Amino acid sequence: MEKENLTPARFADRLQINRAVISHILNGRNNPSLDVVTRILDEMQYINPEWLLKGTGGMLKNGFERNDLHVEPDLFRQTPINQREEPADVEERQETLLKPTTFTTQNIGYKQVEPQKIENRKISQIIIYYTDNTFEIFKPGISETIK
Repeated sequence: MEKENLTPARFADRLQINRAVISHILNGRNNPSLDVVTRILDEMQYINPEWLLKGTGGMLKNGFERNDLHVEPDLFRQTPINQREEPADVEERQETLLKPTTFTTQNIGYKQVEPQKIENRKISQIIIYYTDNTFEIFKPGISETIK
């Protein structure tokens, strides 16, 4: 992750695994599963499997050099990644005036909306909760306190 300037989230996205998996590995909660190790080796074919699994040998396989690595752009890097030898031609732009937008308001009449009435609809119960962790259930014709 460090060599390619990847955040844990971007590393997880690149490996197409859940971000929590990387978080748990980095925090020491879990060890990498075989699936995670396999995805790293498949995605980053320049990684030495012996280094990844055992921590022995070099990080890169023989024939790969650090300059060969694809590096994600870093906002804090001191050297530009893609520096051109010649400055690019700057195209002159013309200013375009925009017409001001006018909004008109319309006199909208107020209309009272009646709630939709549903026939044969009755209250079956009302529950009141109190701060002392008790409640009362009220049913038509019946009242009781339950603790």
